[in-house]
Amino acid sequence: MIGPDATVNGPIRLKHGLIIYGKIYGDVITKGPVRVAKNGLVQGNIEGFSVRIGGTVIGDIKSEGQVILRKNCVLKGDISYRKLHIEDGAQFEGQCDLVGSINAENVNA
Repeated sequence: MIGPDATVNGPIRLKHGLIIYGKIYGDVITKGPVRVAKNGLVQGNIEGFSVRIGGTVIGDIKSEGQVILRKNCVLKGDISYRKLHIEDGAQFEGQCDLVGSINAENVNA
């Protein structure tokens, strides 16, 4: 857990999940779940099995599982996901890419 008064400069790499109440200026990479709480901030990319955003993320999200954008969140970045849920009121500026989707090149082959 990154507490509400904590600021981390640089990347974070973990095997297990992380809950972010504070600020991270760098990438977050884990095999577990990542949760950015309502007042949390990440300026960097997030990679986790599942990602739930309630705060602000400036960076891309990559998930092999589910990505949830909560109603008060702000995301400026692209999402790579297997399952996506965007609540009414979430602010999202970027592109979405379904993991394992068939692209146009493979369809015409």
